[in-house]
Amino acid sequence: MNSNRKFRFGYTKGDRNGIFIFCLILIAGTGISYWSLNTIAVPERSSELIRAEDSIQRIIDSLKYKQSLDNQRVIYPFNPNFITDYKGYTLEMTIEEIDRLLEFRSKDQWINSKAQFQAVTQVSDEWMAKYSQYFKFPDWVMAAEARKSKSTNKTSLSYADKKDLNSVTESDLIEVSGIGETLAGRILNYREKLGGFVDIIQLKDVYGLKADVISNLEATIALKQPVEVEKQDINSISVLDLSELPYFDYELSRSIINFIKLRQGIKSFEELSKIEGFPNYKLDRIQLYLEIKE
Repeated sequence: MNSNRKFRFGYTKGDRNGIFIFCLILIAGTGISYWSLNTIAVPERSSELIRAEDSIQRIIDSLKYKQSLDNQRVIYPFNPNFITDYKGYTLEMTIEEIDRLLEFRSKDQWINSKAQFQAVTQVSDEWMAKYSQYFKFPDWVMAAEARKSKSTNKTSLSYADKKDLNSVTESDLIEVSGIGETLAGRILNYREKLGGFVDIIQLKDVYGLKADVISNLEATIALKQPVEVEKQDINSISVLDLSELPYFDYELSRSIINFIKLRQGIKSFEELSKIEGFPNYKLDRIQLYLEIKE
Protein backbone atom coordinates (compact mmCIF):
# COMPACT_ATOMS: atom_id res chain seq x y z
CA MET A 1 0.00 0.00 0.00
CA ASN A 2 1.23 3.49 -0.89
CA SER A 3 2.20 5.31 2.41
CA ASN A 4 1.82 8.73 0.74
CA ARG A 5 -1.77 8.26 -0.18
CA LYS A 6 -4.06 11.19 0.64
CA PHE A 7 -6.94 11.06 3.08
CA ARG A 8 -10.43 12.41 2.65
CA PHE A 9 -9.53 16.15 2.81
CA GLY A 10 -6.59 15.85 0.45
CA TYR A 11 -3.86 15.75 3.19
CA THR A 12 -1.27 13.09 3.30
CA LYS A 13 -0.24 11.44 6.53
CA GLY A 14 2.85 13.64 6.53
CA ASP A 15 0.72 16.73 6.21
CA ARG A 16 -1.38 15.62 9.15
CA ASN A 17 1.70 15.01 11.26
CA GLY A 18 3.01 18.48 10.41
CA ILE A 19 -0.27 20.13 11.32
CA PHE A 20 -0.36 18.18 14.58
CA ILE A 21 3.16 19.22 15.47
CA PHE A 22 2.34 22.85 14.62
CA CYS A 23 -0.68 22.75 16.91
CA LEU A 24 1.45 21.35 19.71
CA ILE A 25 3.98 24.14 19.20
CA LEU A 26 1.16 26.75 19.22
CA ILE A 27 -0.35 25.35 22.40
CA ALA A 28 3.06 25.20 24.06
CA GLY A 29 3.81 28.81 23.05
CA THR A 30 0.45 29.98 24.41
CA GLY A 31 1.06 28.16 27.65
CA ILE A 32 4.54 29.66 28.02
CA SER A 33 3.17 33.18 27.35
CA TYR A 34 0.40 32.75 29.93
CA TRP A 35 2.89 31.45 32.49
CA SER A 36 5.19 34.41 31.80
CA LEU A 37 2.39 36.93 32.29
CA ASN A 38 1.34 35.39 35.59
CA THR A 39 4.83 34.96 36.97
CA ILE A 40 6.30 38.34 35.91
CA ALA A 41 3.61 40.97 35.24
CA VAL A 42 1.34 40.01 38.14
CA PRO A 43 4.09 40.22 40.79
CA GLU A 44 5.05 43.71 39.53
CA ARG A 45 1.42 44.81 39.80
CA SER A 46 1.11 43.29 43.26
CA SER A 47 4.29 45.06 44.38
CA GLU A 48 2.86 48.47 43.45
CA LEU A 49 -0.34 47.65 45.30
CA ILE A 50 1.62 46.59 48.36
CA ARG A 51 3.60 49.83 48.32
CA ALA A 52 0.39 51.84 48.09
CA GLU A 53 -1.14 49.89 50.95
CA ASP A 54 2.00 50.46 53.01
CA SER A 55 1.82 54.23 52.39
CA ILE A 56 -1.84 54.37 53.41
CA GLN A 57 -1.12 52.33 56.51
CA ARG A 58 1.75 54.66 57.48
CA ILE A 59 -0.58 57.66 57.16
CA ILE A 60 -3.21 55.95 59.30
CA ASP A 61 -0.59 55.04 61.90
CA SER A 62 0.69 58.64 61.92
CA LEU A 63 -2.81 60.02 62.47
CA LYS A 64 -3.45 57.53 65.24
CA TYR A 65 -0.18 58.51 66.88
CA LYS A 66 -0.99 62.23 66.66
CA GLN A 67 -4.41 61.59 68.15
CA SER A 68 -2.87 59.63 70.97
CA LEU A 69 -0.47 62.54 71.66
CA ASP A 70 -3.40 64.98 71.72
CA ASN A 71 -5.25 62.73 74.12
CA GLN A 72 -2.17 62.50 76.31
CA ARG A 73 -1.40 66.30 76.18
CA VAL A 74 -1.16 67.57 79.71
CA ILE A 75 -2.77 70.97 80.41
CA TYR A 76 -1.42 72.62 83.51
CA PRO A 77 -3.48 75.16 85.52
CA PHE A 78 -3.09 78.69 84.14
CA ASN A 79 -4.30 82.22 84.78
CA PRO A 80 -6.62 83.12 81.85
CA ASN A 81 -5.54 86.76 82.12
CA PHE A 82 -2.19 85.81 80.56
CA ILE A 83 -3.45 83.88 77.53
CA THR A 84 -1.34 84.85 74.50
CA ASP A 85 -2.09 84.37 70.80
CA TYR A 86 -0.20 81.07 70.81
CA LYS A 87 -1.71 79.88 74.08
CA GLY A 88 -5.19 80.70 72.80
CA TYR A 89 -4.49 78.78 69.60
CA THR A 90 -3.44 75.68 71.55
CA LEU A 91 -6.65 76.02 73.58
CA GLU A 92 -8.72 76.01 70.37
CA MET A 93 -9.88 79.61 70.76
CA THR A 94 -10.82 81.54 67.62
CA ILE A 95 -8.93 84.66 66.57
CA GLU A 96 -11.97 86.77 67.46
CA GLU A 97 -12.18 85.29 70.96
CA ILE A 98 -8.46 85.89 71.57
CA ASP A 99 -8.73 89.47 70.28
CA ARG A 100 -11.62 90.21 72.64
CA LEU A 101 -9.56 89.04 75.61
CA LEU A 102 -6.44 90.99 74.55
CA GLU A 103 -8.49 94.16 73.97
CA PHE A 104 -10.04 93.82 77.43
CA ARG A 105 -6.61 93.34 79.04
CA SER A 106 -5.10 96.28 77.11
CA LYS A 107 -7.33 98.56 79.20
CA ASP A 108 -5.63 97.35 82.38
CA GLN A 109 -8.71 95.31 83.30
CA TRP A 110 -8.57 91.86 84.84
CA ILE A 111 -10.62 88.69 84.51
CA ASN A 112 -11.59 87.58 88.01
CA SER A 113 -14.03 84.73 87.38
CA LYS A 114 -14.99 82.04 84.87
CA ALA A 115 -18.27 83.79 84.15
CA GLN A 116 -16.45 87.06 83.40
CA PHE A 117 -14.02 85.25 81.06
CA GLN A 118 -16.89 83.82 79.02
CA ALA A 119 -18.69 87.17 78.96
CA VAL A 120 -15.58 88.95 77.66
CA THR A 121 -14.38 86.36 75.13
CA GLN A 122 -17.78 84.88 74.18
CA VAL A 123 -16.37 81.35 74.07
CA SER A 124 -18.91 78.53 73.88
CA ASP A 125 -20.28 76.51 76.78
CA GLU A 126 -18.53 73.47 75.30
CA TRP A 127 -15.19 75.32 75.42
CA MET A 128 -15.78 76.33 79.01
CA ALA A 129 -16.67 72.77 79.99
CA LYS A 130 -13.43 71.54 78.42
CA TYR A 131 -10.91 74.18 79.54
CA SER A 132 -12.27 76.34 82.37
CA GLN A 133 -11.47 73.56 84.84
CA TYR A 134 -7.79 74.53 84.35
CA PHE A 135 -8.30 78.21 85.27
CA LYS A 136 -6.21 79.29 88.24
CA PHE A 137 -6.83 82.74 89.66
CA PRO A 138 -4.69 84.32 92.41
CA ASP A 139 -5.63 83.28 95.93
CA TRP A 140 -6.87 86.76 96.83
CA VAL A 141 -9.27 86.69 93.86
CA MET A 142 -10.66 83.35 94.94
CA ALA A 143 -11.01 84.62 98.50
CA ALA A 144 -12.76 87.79 97.31
CA GLU A 145 -15.14 85.76 95.17
CA ALA A 146 -15.91 83.53 98.13
CA ARG A 147 -16.62 86.55 100.31
CA LYS A 148 -18.73 88.10 97.59
CA SER A 149 -20.87 85.01 97.25
CA LYS A 150 -21.34 84.89 101.01
CA SER A 151 -22.15 88.57 101.39
CA THR A 152 -24.35 89.16 98.35
CA ASN A 153 -27.29 89.98 100.56
CA LYS A 154 -25.22 91.36 103.40
CA THR A 155 -26.45 94.69 104.80
CA SER A 156 -24.18 97.56 105.78
CA LEU A 157 -22.58 97.50 109.18
CA SER A 158 -23.55 99.99 111.80
CA TYR A 159 -21.29 103.06 112.05
CA ALA A 160 -19.84 101.74 115.31
CA ASP A 161 -18.86 98.43 113.67
CA LYS A 162 -17.25 100.02 110.63
CA LYS A 163 -13.48 100.39 110.37
CA ASP A 164 -11.79 103.78 110.00
CA LEU A 165 -10.60 104.61 106.48
CA ASN A 166 -7.52 106.36 107.86
CA SER A 167 -6.37 103.25 109.74
CA VAL A 168 -7.51 100.27 107.62
CA THR A 169 -4.89 97.84 106.37
CA GLU A 170 -4.44 96.25 102.97
CA SER A 171 -6.14 93.06 104.15
CA ASP A 172 -9.11 95.11 105.41
CA LEU A 173 -9.51 96.74 102.00
CA ILE A 174 -9.17 93.46 100.08
CA GLU A 175 -12.17 92.14 101.99
CA VAL A 176 -14.29 94.72 100.15
CA SER A 177 -15.93 93.33 97.02
CA GLY A 178 -14.19 94.72 93.94
CA ILE A 179 -10.94 95.66 95.67
CA GLY A 180 -7.84 93.56 95.11
CA GLU A 181 -4.18 94.02 95.94
CA THR A 182 -3.68 96.66 93.25
CA LEU A 183 -6.57 98.91 94.28
CA ALA A 184 -5.84 98.41 97.96
CA GLY A 185 -2.25 99.51 97.36
CA ARG A 186 -3.41 102.60 95.44
CA ILE A 187 -5.78 103.62 98.25
CA LEU A 188 -3.07 103.28 100.89
CA ASN A 189 -0.49 105.10 98.74
CA TYR A 190 -2.91 107.96 98.11
CA ARG A 191 -3.77 108.16 101.82
CA GLU A 192 -0.07 108.48 102.58
CA LYS A 193 0.38 111.15 99.89
CA LEU A 194 -2.48 113.20 101.35
CA GLY A 195 -1.25 112.72 104.89
CA GLY A 196 -4.60 111.12 105.63
CA PHE A 197 -8.06 111.53 104.12
CA VAL A 198 -9.91 114.73 104.94
CA ASP A 199 -13.16 113.51 103.43
CA ILE A 200 -14.26 110.19 101.97
CA ILE A 201 -15.01 111.92 98.64
CA GLN A 202 -11.24 111.92 98.06
CA LEU A 203 -11.56 108.24 97.13
CA LYS A 204 -12.76 109.56 93.75
CA ASP A 205 -9.14 110.44 93.01
CA VAL A 206 -7.89 106.85 93.33
CA TYR A 207 -7.30 105.59 89.81
CA GLY A 208 -9.51 102.63 88.89
CA LEU A 209 -11.74 102.88 91.96
CA LYS A 210 -15.26 102.94 90.55
CA ALA A 211 -18.37 104.36 92.18
CA ASP A 212 -19.96 100.96 92.83
CA VAL A 213 -16.79 99.75 94.56
CA ILE A 214 -16.69 102.90 96.71
CA SER A 215 -20.28 102.10 97.66
CA ASN A 216 -19.20 98.60 98.68
CA LEU A 217 -16.39 100.09 100.72
CA GLU A 218 -18.71 102.48 102.55
CA ALA A 219 -20.80 99.51 103.69
CA THR A 220 -18.01 98.38 106.03
CA ILE A 221 -15.57 101.33 106.23
CA ALA A 222 -16.14 104.92 107.28
CA LEU A 223 -13.93 107.97 107.76
CA LYS A 224 -14.17 108.17 111.53
CA GLN A 225 -11.07 110.25 112.18
CA PRO A 226 -10.56 112.64 109.24
CA VAL A 227 -7.43 114.73 109.09
CA GLU A 228 -8.12 118.20 110.44
CA VAL A 229 -7.15 120.91 107.98
CA GLU A 230 -6.99 124.65 108.57
CA LYS A 231 -8.40 126.09 105.40
CA GLN A 232 -6.51 128.93 103.75
CA ASP A 233 -8.01 131.92 101.99
CA ILE A 234 -7.50 131.50 98.27
CA ASN A 235 -7.58 135.26 97.76
CA SER A 236 -4.48 135.76 99.91
CA ILE A 237 -2.53 132.53 99.61
CA SER A 238 0.89 132.58 97.92
CA VAL A 239 1.88 130.56 94.86
CA LEU A 240 4.27 128.43 96.89
CA ASP A 241 1.76 127.66 99.66
CA LEU A 242 -0.92 126.79 97.13
CA SER A 243 1.41 124.44 95.22
CA GLU A 244 2.05 122.49 98.41
CA LEU A 245 -1.63 121.59 98.78
CA PRO A 246 -3.13 118.46 97.18
CA TYR A 247 -4.46 118.89 93.61
CA PHE A 248 -2.13 121.77 92.73
CA ASP A 249 1.24 121.86 91.03
CA TYR A 250 3.38 124.96 90.68
CA GLU A 251 2.22 125.91 87.16
CA LEU A 252 -1.47 125.61 88.03
CA SER A 253 -0.90 127.51 91.28
CA ARG A 254 0.77 130.38 89.41
CA SER A 255 -2.06 130.53 86.88
CA ILE A 256 -4.65 130.67 89.70
CA ILE A 257 -2.86 133.40 91.65
CA ASN A 258 -2.36 135.54 88.50
CA PHE A 259 -6.04 135.07 87.63
CA ILE A 260 -7.11 136.14 91.14
CA LYS A 261 -4.82 139.18 91.11
CA LEU A 262 -6.17 140.37 87.75
CA ARG A 263 -9.72 140.10 89.09
CA GLN A 264 -8.72 141.58 92.44
CA GLY A 265 -10.06 138.51 94.17
CA ILE A 266 -12.81 135.99 93.44
CA LYS A 267 -16.18 135.54 95.14
CA SER A 268 -16.80 131.88 94.23
CA PHE A 269 -14.71 128.84 93.34
CA GLU A 270 -16.73 128.43 90.15
CA GLU A 271 -14.89 131.46 88.73
CA LEU A 272 -11.73 129.31 88.61
CA SER A 273 -13.29 127.25 85.83
CA LYS A 274 -12.40 130.07 83.45
CA ILE A 275 -8.72 129.22 83.88
CA GLU A 276 -7.38 127.05 81.07
CA GLY A 277 -6.55 123.55 82.30
CA PHE A 278 -8.26 123.99 85.67
CA PRO A 279 -9.63 120.65 87.01
CA ASN A 280 -13.30 121.62 87.41
CA TYR A 281 -14.24 118.08 88.40
CA LYS A 282 -12.12 118.46 91.55
CA LEU A 283 -13.81 121.60 92.86
CA ASP A 284 -15.46 119.71 95.72
CA ARG A 285 -12.11 118.30 96.90
CA ILE A 286 -10.25 121.61 96.46
CA GLN A 287 -12.65 123.27 98.86
CA LEU A 288 -11.52 120.85 101.59
CA TYR A 289 -8.29 122.86 101.82
CA LEU A 290 -9.32 126.36 100.68
CA GLU A 291 -11.99 128.94 101.43
CA ILE A 292 -13.01 132.41 100.35
CA LYS A 293 -13.04 134.91 103.16
CA GLU A 294 -15.03 138.08 102.87
